[in-house]
Amino acid sequence: MIQNQVTDDIAPDRLTAQTISELKQRSIKSWLLVSIFQLLAIAPHPVRQGLGRFLGFISRVFIRRRRKIVEQNLALCFPEKSVSQRQHLLVLHFRALAQSVVDRGVLWFGTPTQIRALVHVKGRHHADEALSQNGRLMLLAPHFVGLDAAASRLTLDGPRGATLYSAQSDPDVDALVRLGRGRFNEVNLIHRRGGVRTLLREIEQGTPIYYLPDMDFGMRGAVFAPFFGIMAATQTAPAQLAQQFNMTVLPVLCFWNPKTGYYNAEFLPPLVDFPGQDDIATATTRLNALLEHWVRLHPEQYYWVHRRFKTRPKGEKSPYTP
Repeated sequence: MIQNQVTDDIAPDRLTAQTISELKQRSIKSWLLVSIFQLLAIAPHPVRQGLGRFLGFISRVFIRRRRKIVEQNLALCFPEKSVSQRQHLLVLHFRALAQSVVDRGVLWFGTPTQIRALVHVKGRHHADEALSQNGRLMLLAPHFVGLDAAASRLTLDGPRGATLYSAQSDPDVDALVRLGRGRFNEVNLIHRRGGVRTLLREIEQGTPIYYLPDMDFGMRGAVFAPFFGIMAATQTAPAQLAQQFNMTVLPVLCFWNPKTGYYNAEFLPPLVDFPGQDDIATATTRLNALLEHWVRLHPEQYYWVHRRFKTRPKGEKSPYTP
């Protein structure tokens, strides 16, 4: 996923006229979706930015359920901020979130040259060094709005990678997302349900994995760990996999620059002694503390539309319940 930068001429690309045609033939909705993203891929950069601003406003006003989730998450995580400050964060969040959707047109249907221009990468040497020294690598990717931008940029440079994947509820949308995310090189999108054995085989074979550590999937394989001072159901897999396979864990953060409209993906240095001598619960708590630190760098760009605190300790009411 992070070795051997390739040129446009030799980058293995699953996007062909045949696959696009097959997607469009699934349904009228699928035809419309693919056509829209194709148009976005050829739209000038300033046009995409303007569309992102418009959709950010529209989504903030009309998608009330998600707006309420964002409001609640910000109130829980930033009680020290005033209501007006949190509302400002909400406005910035929907702006960045909408732009990330618009820019998928380039990521999924644009040329490799466009993608490299849109997403800039820093600190790649950390990954190269980790692979040469260890051979087993976990790229830890928190849920910032630039998540897909970083993933597409990294898979473009290849040659191999694997990640767990949550299927979309709409099969037409799912087909589009799978093609877009698995477009370049050898990328194994492993279904989260029942795909653990496949992921373990990939790790054993030395395939770098792109792991998203911060979604609430309930208490199966999770512990409660503080996140912004709130107990959050947190997956223990990063610590368990790192321990079991002696993996190097390398954070990858990707932020969108609202001034330029471009994304900056950065490989940070490997986590030190993770999990080390800590038990799994302690290591998971330590990871949440790091995640909170990264979120505070650009709080408007974290994925606040997710109900991060929906799973509660016994007897505690969900904060999203009316």
